[in-house]
Amino acid sequence: MRTQFLVVAGTLASALTVAGCKQEVKAPEPVRPVLSTVLLPTATGSTAAVGTIQPRYETNLGFRALGRLVARPVNVGDLVAEGQTIAAVDPTALELAVRSAKADLSKAEALLENATGTEERKRILIKTDATTKQTLDDAEQVRAGSQASTARARANLVKAIEQLGYTRVKSDFAGVVTAVKAEVGQVVAPGQSVVTVARLDAREAVVDVGADFPVPLTVGLPFTASLQLLPAVQVQGQIREIAPQADQVTRMRRVRIALNDPPESFRLGSTITASLSSGYSSVLRVPASAVLKEGAETFVWVIDTSTSTVSRRKVDLAEDERGIRVTGGLAAGTRIATAGIHTLKQGQQVRIEQDATP
Repeated sequence: MRTQFLVVAGTLASALTVAGCKQEVKAPEPVRPVLSTVLLPTATGSTAAVGTIQPRYETNLGFRALGRLVARPVNVGDLVAEGQTIAAVDPTALELAVRSAKADLSKAEALLENATGTEERKRILIKTDATTKQTLDDAEQVRAGSQASTARARANLVKAIEQLGYTRVKSDFAGVVTAVKAEVGQVVAPGQSVVTVARLDAREAVVDVGADFPVPLTVGLPFTASLQLLPAVQVQGQIREIAPQADQVTRMRRVRIALNDPPESFRLGSTITASLSSGYSSVLRVPASAVLKEGAETFVWVIDTSTSTVSRRKVDLAEDERGIRVTGGLAAGTRIATAGIHTLKQGQQVRIEQDATP
């Protein structure tokens, strides 16, 4: 009986040991299906815009005095030098004003000379008591009044001569005439534009860019401009100015690109194509649902297609009006999870169910 009890006890202990081992074995985690996307760069063709060559500096020149246009020796396309006369109005009335101012000055100078002589005589006479102090004071006042009248007449002459100079319009710089807005015989008002002159030493490309432009527009962004008639002729440039708001009709923003030493073939008005320079022609964007934020840091779940596992990776992102773009930490062709990112685990097995569009 005792031997049977020991056998039964040993069998029971073995059974309990086997049951404990079975409890420690865990079932494998199920493979989780995830939504994902592959990061692809923006197509290069969408980063080009068509525009024209325009001058950076362009001035509308006009008269500062009312008059009838009697000369305009330049036309559209003519080259002008600095200080060259490009238009003139009838100077007759202002020439007469100068002659009148000269006569007034001569009269005032004569009266001043007479008043000065009278004052000197009174000073001599008062020493011998041949005249009174009141008479001397009156002579001094007359001389002071004559000096003031002479100064006013001289200022009027200077003003008349300056206004006579307003009858001619001269170019402030060397350039080319791009527009004429008045003809000989026409009466022009002060400030009215007569001739438009543009400088040739500073040319730039002007393009209109829509809201779908994939790269954020910033001052200094490099572009390559090429002539549409001669695509092989290319010039490097950078964005100099961006319109603060889009056009109300076209919903496009005007961008001015400063060109670096453009050749003569880049004439004003030429049609050009401006495209982003190499290195800036693509951008990676991620959907907001794929971004995991922890404090000031941002992460995404990267899917290893060879092992079908996920791993968390720190990335640098930037937000603009078109979404979230990658500035560091991810390369083109990387597959990332786009849904359920808060419940994924490091090294977890996943199954790609569907591609999402970033």
